[in-house]
Amino acid sequence: MRSLILLLISALAAGYVAGAPRTAAVPPKLAAPATLLPISAATSLLVVSPHPDDESLCCAGAIQRVLKAGGHVSIVWLTSGDGSELDLLVVEKSLFIKPRKLRDLAQRRMEESHEAATILGVPADHLYFLGYPDRGIFPIITDYYITPYRSKFTDATAVPYPTALSPGHAYTGQNLEHDFEAVLERVHPTLVLAPSPRDSHPDHRATGIVAIRAMARRSELSKMRYWMVHGGELWPTPRGYEPDLELNPPPLGHGLSQTPFKLEPPEEQRKRQAISAYRTQMEVMSSFLLSFVRTSELYSINPMPGH
Repeated sequence: MRSLILLLISALAAGYVAGAPRTAAVPPKLAAPATLLPISAATSLLVVSPHPDDESLCCAGAIQRVLKAGGHVSIVWLTSGDGSELDLLVVEKSLFIKPRKLRDLAQRRMEESHEAATILGVPADHLYFLGYPDRGIFPIITDYYITPYRSKFTDATAVPYPTALSPGHAYTGQNLEHDFEAVLERVHPTLVLAPSPRDSHPDHRATGIVAIRAMARRSELSKMRYWMVHGGELWPTPRGYEPDLELNPPPLGHGLSQTPFKLEPPEEQRKRQAISAYRTQMEVMSSFLLSFVRTSELYSINPMPGH
């Protein structure tokens, strides 16, 4: 099992495993699950989100469908979105990186997450914030697996948020994996929706890798499905609010056999409301965010082409 995990992550992370040098490796074949999203009253869904808002962009429809079926939904955010220079400029009206301002921004984004989750019907006690650094997840699972990482945005070397799952945990890959597995132990998911390692954003790729490693250790990779938010230049197309269009496949999803998950009109409307709850993000990228309010969401049974 350990060798399987290391081979898989070596390939997905472009050659890095817990700080090891870059090497080429071929990930092992993963068994393809029989159905795309197995949803019933017995479903325990865990949505794995790199930042506050990703869970609504990728999975708001699936979240509502599970709850409607009588299942349970939980959401875990690896970061609290404390590394956005654009937010700092537009929302906080600052030209310079100011750690206190960015921590304040993270608090606002976590509050927005609670509001969005409430709109979608997810109870507050099913929401988990890990508090690791925005734009720091990939370095943490590679070069800083044991040695603490320092965020250039918040100047923190440990989780600084009192409401996080483990306040004070040092920013290391070891601690991040420990905290993520603690969520798995609480939730016991039957379905995990996580970012594809093909996503162009480093935090998203790394978040997918963290989830894959943890589920592989539990021999539960068959429970995973994958989504994308940063799927290539100018994607989704067209940009903006086009609620009558399907979400078109992302260029970076080529070879993943992504399948549309059709949304009902009320689910689509509630998805827009949840996304709009992220006022900090709507100020800086509303056209991009609203591009995900479409008649479908896209999920793949495979993390990488051909596997």
